[in-house]
Amino acid sequence: MSDKSKSAATAADVRQFTVGSDDDGIRLDRWFKRHLEGTSFTTVAKWARTGQLRIDGARATPGDRLVAGQVLRVPPAEPVHVDAPKPKLRDRTPLTPDEESFIQELVIHKDAQAIVINKPPGLATQGGTKTTEHVDGLLDGLCFESEGRPKLVHRLDKDTSGALLVARNARAAGHFAKAFSSRTARKVYWALIVGVPDIFDGMIELPIGKQPGSGGEKMHVDEENGSPSRTRYRVIERAGNRAAWVELQPLTGRTHQLRVHMNAIGHPIVGDGKYGGAASFLTGGVSRKMHLHARRIRIDHPDGGQIDVRADLPAHFAESLKLLGFDEKLGDAMVLDEVKFSETPEGKRRAAAAIAKSRRQERKGERRGRQRQ
Repeated sequence: MSDKSKSAATAADVRQFTVGSDDDGIRLDRWFKRHLEGTSFTTVAKWARTGQLRIDGARATPGDRLVAGQVLRVPPAEPVHVDAPKPKLRDRTPLTPDEESFIQELVIHKDAQAIVINKPPGLATQGGTKTTEHVDGLLDGLCFESEGRPKLVHRLDKDTSGALLVARNARAAGHFAKAFSSRTARKVYWALIVGVPDIFDGMIELPIGKQPGSGGEKMHVDEENGSPSRTRYRVIERAGNRAAWVELQPLTGRTHQLRVHMNAIGHPIVGDGKYGGAASFLTGGVSRKMHLHARRIRIDHPDGGQIDVRADLPAHFAESLKLLGFDEKLGDAMVLDEVKFSETPEGKRRAAAAIAKSRRQERKGERRGRQRQ
């Protein structure tokens, strides 16, 4: 408490303070921040609302401006409840040399803001109740020359392989998260599917929601309560009517979206027993592992330009392509659709805001015109 805002008297624990010259003209809530730091704005607002806070005997509000010499009547300080100390978070176990070497060997792109790894199938992105080995637990091995620990900004299913982007600092993480949420980032997946779609280049628009009774572990098409979901698919090659190699572009980011959508149109991803059941497995030596791979990621870089990275196929997927007579080079021949920012949700929101602002300015101008007349 400064000598210019000193306590005058106390009665029944009610406090009184005289406003000093240094506080002349400031808001009442600001006065509390200066002199009674432990009093929250919520408490000040409650005192004002119940008439307990007064200036020269009159009821006060947090926004009132003070004048030097005024007397503040402040209720007794509220008791401070000391919460039980929170348990300390356990320090992460340092990585072994083998773990550091493993995660670093997965790196396919590195710059000052981002790292992209080629995640192998079978490695989860994040941990869970029964998942102790995951990418998140290995990120200490990707610090390199930076002091900060890299941050996940999106995820891949455990059995999905391919390009996974991690940010190297908080600023980059915010930038990439916004790119994913505004859908300006583009991800291209390769998949082997059972059978061949009648339409070779199509769009699947089916809402997706959590399947009841699965505890949130499984999704399904839910026309009534599902979230809007869109997937672009294109057939790259076909093996008769037995199977097809397809390119998939998720235009929304729902959990298990590609797996749910392909199964919903009758062409489950090869090896995806969770959604396709027994029908998702091919005979003739084709691996029973899931054949879904994040082949490419393209996203705007925080410092300008773009990150555009391709991830090589895992061994089982590459072997299946050869077994079915597919030419891997044909997959990259397809041109990635350009994203128009004006067509993304964020672009549409900004356009609507600009129109609304323009209309407000027009109405303001009209009012000024009428006042001059």
